[in-house]
Amino acid sequence: MSLEPGGAEQDTLAIRLAGTRPPRRRPRWALDDATLAIRLPRRAPDDEAVSELAAELADRIGPAVHPYEVAALLEAEGLSASLISERYGHPNLFSLASALYERVPRTFPEPARAADPWRPDTVRCLLRGVLFALPGLAYLLTAPLWDAGGYAPALIVAGLVSWTWGQALGHRAHLRLATGRREAGRTLLAGAPVGAVVATTVAALPAGGGPVTLVAAAQSAYLAAAGVLLVLGRERLLLAALSPLVAGAAVLPWWEPGPALRAGLPLLALLATLSATGWVLRGALAVPAVAGANRPRVLWSLPYGLFGLAAGVLVLLEGREEPYAVIVLTLSMGPAEWLLYRYRGLSVAALRATATPAGFLLRSAGILGLCLLAYLAPLLPAAVFTGADPVALLLLAAVLWTALLLQAFGAAWSSAGICLTAAGGAGAVVLFQLPPGAALALPLGCGAAALCLSACALWLLGRPAPHA
Repeated sequence: MSLEPGGAEQDTLAIRLAGTRPPRRRPRWALDDATLAIRLPRRAPDDEAVSELAAELADRIGPAVHPYEVAALLEAEGLSASLISERYGHPNLFSLASALYERVPRTFPEPARAADPWRPDTVRCLLRGVLFALPGLAYLLTAPLWDAGGYAPALIVAGLVSWTWGQALGHRAHLRLATGRREAGRTLLAGAPVGAVVATTVAALPAGGGPVTLVAAAQSAYLAAAGVLLVLGRERLLLAALSPLVAGAAVLPWWEPGPALRAGLPLLALLATLSATGWVLRGALAVPAVAGANRPRVLWSLPYGLFGLAAGVLVLLEGREEPYAVIVLTLSMGPAEWLLYRYRGLSVAALRATATPAGFLLRSAGILGLCLLAYLAPLLPAAVFTGADPVALLLLAAVLWTALLLQAFGAAWSSAGICLTAAGGAGAVVLFQLPPGAALALPLGCGAAALCLSACALWLLGRPAPHA
């Protein structure tokens, strides 16, 4: 819109000052030096300098999706307006950015692969499997000192109670550990002694008191203390506490230690474990408390305790026929834990690599089968070596690992219900001598449970949501 006198504004607006004449427009040739603008010819862009700059910044210009991103890059590099004009011959920053954007082809590299959040600690997992089996050396050392056959029922009952209580307490302590170490320590300090007392009391009923009660008390105290150390991640400290057992068992093939050492070494290991537990709990309770922390419901840990009871019964039924199979299963718990971490890591990788729910379900099924195969394959030669029935051992191992997998994703009630059903059915067949007999009860029950647990795992974990 022109605002010069005589323009189109005359039709709509005329401003006149009284007694004045509008100023007359001066001709171009009458302009003085103060208003004369001398325009120099614009400098052409320096293509060679621009090409050098494009080659230097190609790796950062290539991923840009707009010249403005290149302009931001140049500004971050400290290129001033005078430098852009003098060195590259462009009038401004955006002109140079557009030229660089056109010269460099678009490249969109894949983002750097993220670290696996579920990478397992191999040494820790294998050590935990060994720690589960090492307490058995105490029974090997003390076997000549007591009537194992007469004491076995009381110790088995105490062990089942301790395992059930320990599974529930461990889950509750892990929930509290997410809040703070002090909160987890308080939970363990309150729950572990109660579990030991309950297990000892229950064991005293079938034993009718007597020396077996002391043995059951020692066993229950150790299991409670070891559970505390394992929950708080002090596996190496527990291994050091059990070193007297390892030393005593190592010399048995060549030297008879005698009754004093046979009884003293397990007692020394127990005292060392209790002392280490007290020291670790003292350190945990010294941590400042977290304000406003909510306590988890006790009911949340109930299915984990029920699964511990079911797993204990199934392992007991297997141990009646094949005692060495129990040792194999115990040692395999370390690799089983390692494979649980690997399953989660592989599932996260599959989530990134697939674009459809059906594709993820297919990959999830393959990962589940691969992990089960990796867990069961070493157990086959172990079963043959120990003379155990491979079918029963592999099916029981599949049940335990799949149930632990479901528990790791929070599906505790389904895994506990299926395992309790299998344990109750097989236990009833053995106890009441029902058909098809004890030899087939455990494999049939574990086979059915393994199929149900695998179906639950595919239905629950074959969707992307649990892994996101």
